[in-house]
Amino acid sequence: MLGSCGQSDPMTPRLLLIPLLAIVFVASAASARAQDKGSLNPKPLPPLANPHDPKIAAKELFARKVLPAAMPTRSIGSYAKGCLAGAEQMPLNGETWQVMRLSRNRYWGHPNMIALLKRLAAKARKDAGWPGILVGDIGQPRGGPALSGHASHQIGLDADIWLTPMPDRRLSREEREETSAVMMVRDDRLDIDPKVFTPSHVLVIRDAAQEPAVQRIFVNAAIKKALCREATGDRSWLSKIRPWWGHDYHFHIRMRCPVGSPECEGQRSQSEDEGCKPDDLAYWFKDSVLHPKPPPKPPKPRPPMTLAQMPAACKTVLNAPDARP
Repeated sequence: MLGSCGQSDPMTPRLLLIPLLAIVFVASAASARAQDKGSLNPKPLPPLANPHDPKIAAKELFARKVLPAAMPTRSIGSYAKGCLAGAEQMPLNGETWQVMRLSRNRYWGHPNMIALLKRLAAKARKDAGWPGILVGDIGQPRGGPALSGHASHQIGLDADIWLTPMPDRRLSREEREETSAVMMVRDDRLDIDPKVFTPSHVLVIRDAAQEPAVQRIFVNAAIKKALCREATGDRSWLSKIRPWWGHDYHFHIRMRCPVGSPECEGQRSQSEDEGCKPDDLAYWFKDSVLHPKPPPKPPKPRPPMTLAQMPAACKTVLNAPDARP
């Protein structure tokens, strides 16, 4: 099963056939969602006994790179099988944003994504009245598969934004690692919790979806349902909002492949339909989906992706010199 931010395009059942620069946190949890805590005392990953062993999981190699490759910027491969050359760091603090879970070292992305997040942060203040946004995972310094949490976020074009507004003060390091994001969905999973999901959330998600370079935004199905119900005026942006498992504490922005990255493998264009008809959402609210029964036999874990299974250019990215911090 995919991590909390998958690659597949899950709009309807018909389409369901997805500056701590010197350390990387070894996460103990199986995912890296907004409610999973970080570490106040992250430890460097130990050296690999044989880093040239072709059977080594690619995630072990990319997780040990704590700085970007000193190369021109390119997104290479697909969102769930690729890497990033020339990544840019999201500044940890801005007037209208703060980066969370610093111990993960996943605040790197394509420069277009970094610029988009800064614009969105300013719009969240202007349009929604938030002090700013809390930025979750973007990607690793050289992209690639992570040790935990995501099947995607590999080419610098995915980013998670907490649905908890930024407070009007600078968070401490401890708060950034240990504060939990707020659950936006009711206990019965059938709708949003109106005590925490407000009209301002609609405006922030709308602002993200109206960015021309954004192709998809993944949210919990209950949030999609609420957006369909509450959006007014021009509703064309709703076509970009896709229900997907999880995403009840954060929303996931996915950008199109940028100019200058010919090796980037994007997703197909989606329908222009709002995706708000009862049939579009019915699958997600079936009891078997909301409360799935465990399989009779646990599925066999899939072998991890190796470097040889990734685009050939990712080996060059992995072995390139570090960019200057």
